[in-house]
Amino acid sequence: MAAATSVKDALRSPEPRESILVQGWVRTRRDSKAFSFIELNDGSSLKNLQIIANDTLPNYSDVQHLATGSSIAVRGRLAASQGKGQSWEVIAEELTIVGRADETYPLQKKGHTPEFLREIAHLRPRSNLFGSVFRVRNRLAYAIHTFFQERGFVYVHTPIITGSDAEGAGELFRVTTIDAKSPPRTADGQIDYAQDFFGRSAYLTVSGQLQVEAFACALSKVYTFGPTFRAENSNTSRHANEFWMIEPEMAFCDLGCNMDTAEELVKYLITDIRSNCPDEIELFGKFVDKELMARLDFVLDRPFQRISYTEAVELLLKSAQKFEFPVEYGANLQSEHERWLTEKHFRCPVTVFNYPKEIKPFYMRLNDDGKTVTAMDVLVPGIGEIVGGSQREERLDVLEANMQRHGLDPADYKWYLDLRRYGTVPHSGFGLGFERMLMFVTGVSNIRDVIPFARTPGSAEF
Repeated sequence: MAAATSVKDALRSPEPRESILVQGWVRTRRDSKAFSFIELNDGSSLKNLQIIANDTLPNYSDVQHLATGSSIAVRGRLAASQGKGQSWEVIAEELTIVGRADETYPLQKKGHTPEFLREIAHLRPRSNLFGSVFRVRNRLAYAIHTFFQERGFVYVHTPIITGSDAEGAGELFRVTTIDAKSPPRTADGQIDYAQDFFGRSAYLTVSGQLQVEAFACALSKVYTFGPTFRAENSNTSRHANEFWMIEPEMAFCDLGCNMDTAEELVKYLITDIRSNCPDEIELFGKFVDKELMARLDFVLDRPFQRISYTEAVELLLKSAQKFEFPVEYGANLQSEHERWLTEKHFRCPVTVFNYPKEIKPFYMRLNDDGKTVTAMDVLVPGIGEIVGGSQREERLDVLEANMQRHGLDPADYKWYLDLRRYGTVPHSGFGLGFERMLMFVTGVSNIRDVIPFARTPGSAEF
């Protein structure tokens, strides 16, 4: 049996073909006197392929009852189309009904809200919008790997289950096999996690950063790209409890080198998606966010402005803008502050660096002023922070002092301290939230709509 041709490849065919096999799902069917028009989609393309089914087909009476959502296989002739907006169509010589869909199929030819489609997340990839989102998600992942592989980075798989909290935030999902009804107890009545599966407390990772640092101190330039988990009870359009992170780590790299790499990555990804997903980006620009094209070009066409956190706070305090969250030195910048810097003041993407040590994790390198650390955040219009990173603290004594200040037990991080004992080097890295980048390039405003099956508080369906 000849291999099937994808709808995407059929539509891009350089010439007619006497015989072609296509397979997919019926989007629409309309009947004429002697034939039926069927719009076929197999997910390879936003566009459909038109099938002409003549009444001479032996099962034409069945074809006339094909409902939206049914799956079919069509063998026939690829010919120039007479219809507008399409170059090719298939004149069916044989049409096999593979799987019927009945009238309860929820994706009929009408508009559906994202909220409704979230309730049928197993079917929403069949819609134009979500098919496009997940094709772009696929391309974005490919582009990320390409960016790092072309630059000599080694891909490292960091653990999903870990005993350490990279952020020190304490918002962790515990991994345990202890019987909740009768857990083992210590002498003082606490649950005895020494008797747990791993012989200690274990959690789903919030970041692969600490482990990827170990590999950077051996392989020089590495990155990890995988799922991360936060047990935050946060019901917002920007937060999910399971999401994906890209985390490169580079030995012999200071804060300037780190900022260069992060800014280059953001521009590379936008360029790649603009080049390789034009139909999808056009759809998003029409129906999701009419400002999308302008905002993507805004980031591509302008160099990044770099300012210190102190300068950023001074600008925000001097502005006449009324913010929901007050601006004060020593507090984290909120999304509205970040967007003011990119959209209103500088009118270009902005990288903010050197944050107060009190609001950043223990592993960031202490600057010579003793007050700030070498943190950096890359800010873009419409989103705010899209990348966060730092130069890491490579000095053993300073790192131990940082851990003490954050109330961390050095015994829990002995292996991490070893990296500073044995051939320490300046090194840097950052985290790029995959879904946040996807939201930026698609204009989709809710993180639940760029993850195949979102995990959010109170929701672990599908």
